[in-house]
Amino acid sequence: MEPVYTHGHHESVLRSHSRRTAADSAAHLLPALRPHHEILDVGCGPGTITADLAALVPQGRVTGLDAAAEVLEKARAVARERGLENVEFTTGDVHALDFPDGSFDVVHAHQVLQHVPDPVGALREMRRVCRPGGVVAVRDADYAAMTWYPPIPGLDDWLDLYRRVARGAGGEPDAGRRLLAWARAAGFTDVTASAGTWCYATPEDRAWWSGLWAERTVASSYAALAVSGGHTDRAGLEAVAGAWREWGRQEDGWFAVLNGELLCQV
Repeated sequence: MEPVYTHGHHESVLRSHSRRTAADSAAHLLPALRPHHEILDVGCGPGTITADLAALVPQGRVTGLDAAAEVLEKARAVARERGLENVEFTTGDVHALDFPDGSFDVVHAHQVLQHVPDPVGALREMRRVCRPGGVVAVRDADYAAMTWYPPIPGLDDWLDLYRRVARGAGGEPDAGRRLLAWARAAGFTDVTASAGTWCYATPEDRAWWSGLWAERTVASSYAALAVSGGHTDRAGLEAVAGAWREWGRQEDGWFAVLNGELLCQV
């Protein structure tokens, strides 16, 4: 099966991805970085994490890679705005990376393996292009482990729908809990597993998180996949979007995302 990115690159998706930083999305990796490191950032999207990594390796270099050429224009703009000269961007497929063996000290992928049809094969390829003594770092959410308050019934419908759509597109939405097993199957023997969270509980965060998911539910590639795959209809999508907006209005609203994390020594 060809990779299908469930979310696509609608503005509501990029609004979420562009807020990510190395500090809140790659904290498990940062202690391993050295100023001279050469890094491959797989599935870099709009490049905010990539740019942060480049700033942390001023004597090194970072290559951001994504399957979608259009999103790389946004990534290049981020790098230009920050005045970074040690970062470049290219298109590619994590299952067949166009780099020689041992090209990088660090290979990083954030929220990527949940979307690919062969995560074990992707990890093997990431290992191939990493130098001996280097590290492969991955981090993925686990949708079934997401939790929230208050218990809005429509959000249960959202979670069930999202997991069905993601799997229908060839992905695994509960990837976080599977990362360690995938890494072991890919041949890694020295693996440090951890977990990290995102939490949305302030009025500003609730408005941001609920708003982008309400919009994503009705207007993104995910919405198109949900309908074309026979998982729901437009009325069902509108109902889920309404549940997100309802949750966003709750003064006691709280939402937590659990992420699985790995550092795999090569």
